[in-house]
Amino acid sequence: MLKSARDTEKDPEGRMPLVDHLRELRNRLVKSLLAIVIGMIVSAFFYKNIMEFFTNPILDAVGCEYSFSDLAKSTDTVQCARIVQNGLLSPFTLALTVSMSAGVVLAAPVWLYQLWAFVAPGLHRDEKKYALGFVAAGVPLFVAGAYFAYWTLPKMASVMLEFSIIGSDNQLPLDDLLQLIMRMILVFGISFELPLLLVMLNFGGVLSGKRMAGWWRAMVIGITLFAAIATPSTDPVSMLALAGPIWILYFVATGVSLMNDRRRARRAAEGPADDEASDLDLTPEDIGEAESVTAGRTLPEQANSERVNGYDDVT
Repeated sequence: MLKSARDTEKDPEGRMPLVDHLRELRNRLVKSLLAIVIGMIVSAFFYKNIMEFFTNPILDAVGCEYSFSDLAKSTDTVQCARIVQNGLLSPFTLALTVSMSAGVVLAAPVWLYQLWAFVAPGLHRDEKKYALGFVAAGVPLFVAGAYFAYWTLPKMASVMLEFSIIGSDNQLPLDDLLQLIMRMILVFGISFELPLLLVMLNFGGVLSGKRMAGWWRAMVIGITLFAAIATPSTDPVSMLALAGPIWILYFVATGVSLMNDRRRARRAAEGPADDEASDLDLTPEDIGEAESVTAGRTLPEQANSERVNGYDDVT
């Protein structure tokens, strides 16, 4: 029997049975995986260009002119590094890894939308507004952190090669180099999200801006220690390149939280708006000893004092 239009009508609040939730999750996962596979196929045609995009700045920074067919040679004044690949299967596995990683990045708009479409029906209007605002701020912050990592890596390579023996050739395994680059990009990108997390806690009422401002000494030291541990190298250039922007973003987040606290206090002092319901006082009050509403009065059926079969009414 065909379902009526009333049966197929969707709940305006996004509620549905568990089976329908699982079916929707499956469909969105399939769409996300298809987008990633398509991105992998497209990236497979350009994986060499992708590798050169990440490796050439590092090799250029150490004074080497590099291509996949030429080998770099060190001199008495310039320390050079050349990329090597070990093993017969290394080029294939590396190409597969690069294509897969690039496919995930290319398909990010699709799987992020699928994730949002699955979660959004369960959010209230204010929660959707805040979620979209934090995503709109989080993406540029991650991109800025990734760019700082890409800008720092050549300088880090120059500092590290200063410890090499004059005239020696430095061999850089390509898979290790790409892992280092990806790690730096992820660490820098995620680290730039720390101020956004603090702002989220402030908007949620968990952390006040005044408390964040009182933590500034401990936060500066903590961010410096985190940068020293998170960066793969030990040079101060990459450490300061990571710690400096996070210091600035922390103080920006503190300022935003202080302004939000003042706005919240001002709204609380003004009271609810015309279209908002006031807070109800649900505190119980003492009403004293309960008194019967029928005290001193008798019901009409009980006006006669005669008892019928031992009872005071006919029932």
